[in-house]
Amino acid sequence: VHLVQSGGVSVQAGGSLTLTCATGGFIFSDYYMSWYRQFPGQELELVASIASANHGARPEYADSVKGRFTITRDDVKDTVYLEMKKRKPEERGVYYCKRGVTIYKGDYWGQGTQVTVSQ
Repeated sequence: VHLVQSGGVSVQAGGSLTLTCATGGFIFSDYYMSWYRQFPGQELELVASIASANHGARPEYADSVKGRFTITRDDVKDTVYLEMKKRKPEERGVYYCKRGVTIYKGDYWGQGTQVTVSQ
């Protein structure tokens, strides 16, 4: 199983950025996928999740990003995306994609992407 993140790492405040998480080694379409983030000195925060196709690929968002972030998935490319608009300076941190939503020991994560937001 692998999850490989890519995408822009720097954006100006108010700008947009899209993160990509390409996966392999499991049946992607069977799984919910999610994005987490971690600000310096803080715990992981669930940003967005998207259901599997069998569950309607329904997205859900943290209140702090609703209306600004969009999670999507491509079950042909086995890839999940996080489009982030209207970035705020305080949103700089490390963003991770994850297989599934609930955190448990032994689950699978992307390598993380450090995102900076400049004034």
